[in-house]
Amino acid sequence: MHLDLTDRVVVVTGAARGIGHRLAERFTDEGARVVALDLSFPDDHPVDHVVCDVADPGSVQRAVDEVVRRHGTIDVLVNNAGINVEGLVADLTWDGWRRSMDVNTGGTFLMSQAVAPVMRSAGRGRILNAASFAAIVPSVGSAAYAASKAAVVAFTRVLASELGPWGITVNAYAPGMVPTAMNGFAEMPAEDQDRLLDTLSLRRWESADDVADLLVFLASDAAGYVTGTLVDVSGGKLATQMPARAHGR
Repeated sequence: MHLDLTDRVVVVTGAARGIGHRLAERFTDEGARVVALDLSFPDDHPVDHVVCDVADPGSVQRAVDEVVRRHGTIDVLVNNAGINVEGLVADLTWDGWRRSMDVNTGGTFLMSQAVAPVMRSAGRGRILNAASFAAIVPSVGSAAYAASKAAVVAFTRVLASELGPWGITVNAYAPGMVPTAMNGFAEMPAEDQDRLLDTLSLRRWESADDVADLLVFLASDAAGYVTGTLVDVSGGKLATQMPARAHGR
């Protein structure tokens, strides 16, 4: 199957570093014209970029207008930007809860709302929203993060139907455990890493490329009849109660 994204204009939020940076690179490798959005960028950032705070309506609209000015349209939006606010419900601050919702859910809403007129005018488009496995099975201490990502899933389903008449698809994706600076998985003691890996059917850390493989497909014409869904790209996390038994553990 040839997934041709040549000259598609792809916007990736939260793309200055981490998973978002790799997603921007992969879409560039596929021939797309990529614009990375984030709060700031290093001077040597290799991808075309625009500074944007996805939690600020004015900043979002200015960024979308700038992308359209540079490239004429937006074909694909990847709402990757997100933060992780941890803490037991009893200990969470209102500011922490609100910030999680503002960035993770609000940013997805604002970016989608801003690009929708552009995509409607073109009669096509792809919106891909980062959820999380936490939206499927949350963890103790993740109330703010899990709630914000579960809201992204519900938002995705509604938006898919609202934009369907224009041939625009909207999907969410749920990564499992990709080691990043935010979660520090790869720096944990070996026994803690084993405990986490034992929850995975494939029993290896997920890579940003595992996520990118899915998004390249969902952004392509081959996924034109896939919309309003949450795709689990977690390596079979908790697909069974004790997947480690299949690995002899």
